[in-house]
Amino acid sequence: MTGATRRALIEHLKVDRMNDDVTAYIEKTKPWQAQVCTRLREMMHRTIPGVEEAFQYGKPHFVRDGRHSAVIHVARDKVSFMVFDAVGVEAVPGLLRPLGNGERKAVDIREADEVDYDLLADILRRTSGAR
Repeated sequence: MTGATRRALIEHLKVDRMNDDVTAYIEKTKPWQAQVCTRLREMMHRTIPGVEEAFQYGKPHFVRDGRHSAVIHVARDKVSFMVFDAVGVEAVPGLLRPLGNGERKAVDIREADEVDYDLLADILRRTSGAR
């Protein structure tokens, strides 16, 4: 993501809570991964009012009112997007998998996948309490 693109995104989202370490993390990924991460980041800010970015444990985390809402993790061949407080969200085989005791759920996105960002935003609303 170029500096001009980042500035345009910030202006578009009217967000002043973008973390430079998160931006650097995204910029170091493959182009398709950067595109997915940018869309996820944009979705986070649109879906959860007041969400803040933090770079913790080497990954972008999204925090609201001191509670983790989601995390993005880029691996060699995928982007994983994990939401917290997801006990009440049903796992969907092949799409949304449970982690641990089911309190967290994750979706793995690969290069050729079509991503339903509206579905992910709906899951975020349910898990974060955003209305």
